[in-house]
Amino acid sequence: MNFLAHLHIAQHNNSSFLGNLLGDFVKGNPLGQFNADIVQGIRLHRFVDSYTDQHELVKLAKPLFSRELRRYAPIALDMFWDHCLARYWQQFHDLSLARFCRQAELQVESESARETNTLPPRFSRVSTLIWQQKWLESYAEIENIGYGLERMALRSPRMAPLAFTGEALVAHYDRLTEIFFQLYPDILDKTAGYISKQ
Repeated sequence: MNFLAHLHIAQHNNSSFLGNLLGDFVKGNPLGQFNADIVQGIRLHRFVDSYTDQHELVKLAKPLFSRELRRYAPIALDMFWDHCLARYWQQFHDLSLARFCRQAELQVESESARETNTLPPRFSRVSTLIWQQKWLESYAEIENIGYGLERMALRSPRMAPLAFTGEALVAHYDRLTEIFFQLYPDILDKTAGYISKQ
């Protein structure tokens, strides 16, 4: 799951929006680095990532990528799940996607203002771009997912093959969409169970 799904899951579980966004930017044990609500959000983000990566449905999706690209499949799939959520948003939320994103932006700003510890600089840069460039709304178009993967591929030579994973997403679009509609409701269900145990 990528940014949009993590925010949707955060709201679904009354969890910290900021914490669930921070999950990709904080290393190690977050306890003591941030307030308790944000720590719980970071842990929820990590649970979602771990549960998704190990899910049997995701294991079925990985072979749809060529052997050379398979190691990059989890990144491409995370982006694709956000595409499906954005495209079929009204099946999962009463608000429009644009309105949800605006509320999420305000919530993240509010939580950031209350947090006394310093947020990771990279998170602050990326968060600004998410809202200014309307990344989450743009996920509804599959072409933007391909563009996002190509951008990520530029980060290092090791990541270069990621640029070609968008082609696999398009080639297997219908099958991957079917998998999403089985996968995402299960994740929503499992996160509710995770939160209740905290």
